[in-house]
Amino acid sequence: MESTDTPETPLTIDSLLDHVQSSPARLGRTRLIGVDGPAGSGKSTLAARFAARAEARGLRCQVLHMDDLYDGWDGAVRGFGLLRDHVLQRIADGREGRYRRYDWVQGAYAELHVVPTTLDLLIVEGVTSCDRDADRWQSLRLWIETSNEVRLDRGIERDGEPLRDRWLDWMRWERDHFATQNTRARAHVVVDGNPTVEHDPETQIITKSVHLDHDSAAS
Repeated sequence: MESTDTPETPLTIDSLLDHVQSSPARLGRTRLIGVDGPAGSGKSTLAARFAARAEARGLRCQVLHMDDLYDGWDGAVRGFGLLRDHVLQRIADGREGRYRRYDWVQGAYAELHVVPTTLDLLIVEGVTSCDRDADRWQSLRLWIETSNEVRLDRGIERDGEPLRDRWLDWMRWERDHFATQNTRARAHVVVDGNPTVEHDPETQIITKSVHLDHDSAAS
């Protein structure tokens, strides 16, 4: 593996998609990208930009949000179990993945969603998306991060001041979870979630480290 630690380095999303497409599919015929990192770091935005570039290539792509699998603020571990057992393992076995979306307002699982086996690319974003049990299926693991202050500000802006204590509890929990899973160190690419370097955010990311095969188009 090539290992480079060069903070503030631009990298095109297309070059990473080149790498993914040139590597063997590990999830049936589908290539799986995981986007993990602390809450408020920019995972959803990053996943959407990867999906847009993939669709521009004509790839059949779907984004799955871990927030739709958690059963509330204390449900991240269960959410990953649902992802592993009812989506990823089923697709690996040649069956469509299935999950019910968690309705945070109602506090219950709602409508059924299907993840077909015919996807070219599945992007899973959210805390726990790159837990170790998903490694065998993943073609690319992305970790995105920014400061605790920026993350908390983003969270309160989105969810409101009354949920500040919930956010602080979550931040403590995810810190311990990431340490147990060694998530950041296992990532192929570490992304700056609040970059100051000039770049095109729709087509480029600012990387802190890249760990890819020597023959990768992105290396």
